[in-house]
Amino acid sequence: MRTILATVAAALLLAACSKVTQENFGKIQDGMAEQEVLAILGSPTESSSTTVLGISGTTSRWVSGDAEIMIRFLGGKVAVKRFDKAPPGK
Repeated sequence: MRTILATVAAALLLAACSKVTQENFGKIQDGMAEQEVLAILGSPTESSSTTVLGISGTTSRWVSGDAEIMIRFLGGKVAVKRFDKAPPGK
């Protein structure tokens, strides 16, 4: 029983500490360096990089519960950003 309570408490604590919020998304600005974004959001849930015609690009996603932040970096700078949150009850 103690293990179950500890597990539930840890999960709730992690959810409460999520950096995937509308507030943090608002701090991300076009042209911001990737390292600045990582300082705000932490490590992404997933990330993939490509290089086309000498231009490098990375797409990173941060996911927590029903919220997701997606950012595309071109040359290490924010080019596109999106915040999605599922409506309540979905």
